[in-house]
Amino acid sequence: MSATAEKEISKIEVIQQLAQDGDAKAQYNLGIMYHSGKGVLKDFKEAVKWHRLAAEQGIAVPQLHLGFMYYSAEGVPQSFISSYSWANISRYNGNDAKLIFDFLENKMSMNDISKAQALSKRCLESNYKNCGS
Repeated sequence: MSATAEKEISKIEVIQQLAQDGDAKAQYNLGIMYHSGKGVLKDFKEAVKWHRLAAEQGIAVPQLHLGFMYYSAEGVPQSFISSYSWANISRYNGNDAKLIFDFLENKMSMNDISKAQALSKRCLESNYKNCGS
């Protein structure tokens, strides 16, 4: 094995350990790795797991990634309500998220948007403890 490959494996192991220890940035990075298949086998369910753990710590970017994953049915069943909810939470935490809202608002009824907004509110008020599936 080359020195470069050994360095890459070591880097991945460090990210995995930090993620398991609760580091939100490492959790997000691990989610990206599983989503793209870079350094690990592509696994959307694992990507969702790590993005959710980072999102539940209030980090806007993985919250938006979860929104896109629910929109695209990557590792989770497609749910425009969950997609909108996570994108809305991400927007609350400072992310623009305009693109996903443009997609969603053309596909959702006002009733579904209201449900998604209520889910977002419940999630935020519970400090990310009650965010649905």
